[in-house]
Amino acid sequence: MTTAPFISRIERLASVPSTNDVVAGWLDAGVGEVCVASADVQTAGRGRMGRTWVAPPGAALLVSAGFRPSWTGPERAWRIAATVSLAMADAAEDVAGLPGRAVLLKWPNDLVIADAPDAGGAVRKLGGVLGEATGVGTPDPRVVVGIGMNAGWRADDFPPDLATSMTSLTVASGGRPVDAVALLGAFLDRLEPRIEALRAGRFDVADWTARQLTRRTHVRLVRGTDPEDAEDVVAIGVDPLTGALVVEDPGVEGGERQVHAGEITRLLARV
Repeated sequence: MTTAPFISRIERLASVPSTNDVVAGWLDAGVGEVCVASADVQTAGRGRMGRTWVAPPGAALLVSAGFRPSWTGPERAWRIAATVSLAMADAAEDVAGLPGRAVLLKWPNDLVIADAPDAGGAVRKLGGVLGEATGVGTPDPRVVVGIGMNAGWRADDFPPDLATSMTSLTVASGGRPVDAVALLGAFLDRLEPRIEALRAGRFDVADWTARQLTRRTHVRLVRGTDPEDAEDVVAIGVDPLTGALVVEDPGVEGGERQVHAGEITRLLARV
């Protein structure tokens, strides 16, 4: 008995507006899952809330994966992006020679490195994840998950306005060269078993929970998409059933509530 290959289509492209758009077009054309596009340059890469994602050629891994998740319910489709994030965290640590779980997850979609307390305890963004879904809950569901990961980007080349808040695998490893193509291979090697497990109904709750940065932490939370609609709350953790951020709220029954849309913009202090 033969089985279908895990990757149905994979292409590395020199320059595209957005790898998410490339993969979405493949799915529209009938390409099966899992289809993967990577690019050396994105001219119109997207982040959350209308932000752009720009990196020098070869400095970052820019990759998107497309899925047809008829194998899961719409209430759990968020776990696809979460699983992609975990696979990338594993790959990043291996390729850069970082300790296990050095790469953390900051709700809702960032991969970060946290400096040691004796180095100031700063949190620096390593990469971002953008999941886009259409038709979830219908007979033709499609999910595209894009990741931009700073690989061999040198600190001297960081944009001045982001230099204090970002990092790369090369910087986090103390100068180790990190090749984006090698990172892609390591990522795909780790993505396959994680997605196969998810198809079988097994989500790695333990790793996903352990990598969460915002457990028992005072944070600045922007609700929805309005940056002016912000509040300072205590983040308890992230709910493994819904993916929602759980925060303290003495005004509701049980003393906590779930936040399904928003963004943590600042970590204020550990509880």
